[in-house]
Amino acid sequence: MLMIPLLVLASLLDPVWPRARCSPSQGCDPRQRRDAGGRGGVYEHLGGAPRRRKLYCATKYHLQIHPNGRIDGSLEENNPFSIMEITAVDVGVVAIKGLFSGKYLAMNDKGRLYASEVFNKECEFVERIHELGYNTYASRQHFTEQPVPPGTKRRATVRRQWYISINGKGRPRRGFKTRSTDKASLFLPRVLGNKDHEMVRKLRDIQGAHHTHHQQGRRGERRRRRHRDREGYEKMSWI
Repeated sequence: MLMIPLLVLASLLDPVWPRARCSPSQGCDPRQRRDAGGRGGVYEHLGGAPRRRKLYCATKYHLQIHPNGRIDGSLEENNPFSIMEITAVDVGVVAIKGLFSGKYLAMNDKGRLYASEVFNKECEFVERIHELGYNTYASRQHFTEQPVPPGTKRRATVRRQWYISINGKGRPRRGFKTRSTDKASLFLPRVLGNKDHEMVRKLRDIQGAHHTHHQQGRRGERRRRRHRDREGYEKMSWI
């Protein structure tokens, strides 16, 4: 008789009590977390600081975003415009921003890549891991709906993704012409080297100096405004 109260007490004190798995009839979260290292896996990180990477295409070009909005590839190892900030905006969905250009990579409804000043729906890309560590980035907003041949036991249409792609000449390809298996659509996220980090530090120093100068200018303008107001008040008092 003493064992039953002891078992009940142990179950209340033990915080790590095994839980039964959800049955198909239960309302479990259908979005199960998967291993990001597997084939065709999806990055499950969400939020936090952006990852600074250089997207190295299998065609030997680094994706870069110019300040004037041009998108292309670069063969240079230490090109500042190829340094990207990759930020998760949803599970498996990222935004890609050029650190030095300050613009977001986006794809329009014509399948063309462009640089956007502000983040919008066309800046969202589905990030998937493939073999040998390469990733693909498919537009979340734009794709092609293709009909399925009659007689197949599948849905009426199938979605064909539009991918970020850089061809063998360093030029971006139209999204509807891409495949996930093309070399031009495979990107290796490279960590920054020492020279890249040095360029980032210089950029931060310039931005910090500019911010300080701007703040000092605003404080000076407020002092001048207060001085003008004080002079106006003194003149009014003599009338």
